[in-house]
Amino acid sequence: MYEFTWKVFKETGNVDTYLLLKELEKEEHMSILPYMENSDEIDYPVT
Repeated sequence: MYEFTWKVFKETGNVDTYLLLKELEKEEHMSILPYMENSDEIDYPVT
């Protein structure tokens, strides 16, 4: 759904489509958040 919405926004520049895109991003982030909070591993940059 996200990719389709991005494609429509990119081609039309429609503000409503952009707002839908941002809402989808927020929902995706919120669905991943519980998994990240319960993680025992900490990501450190590799140098």
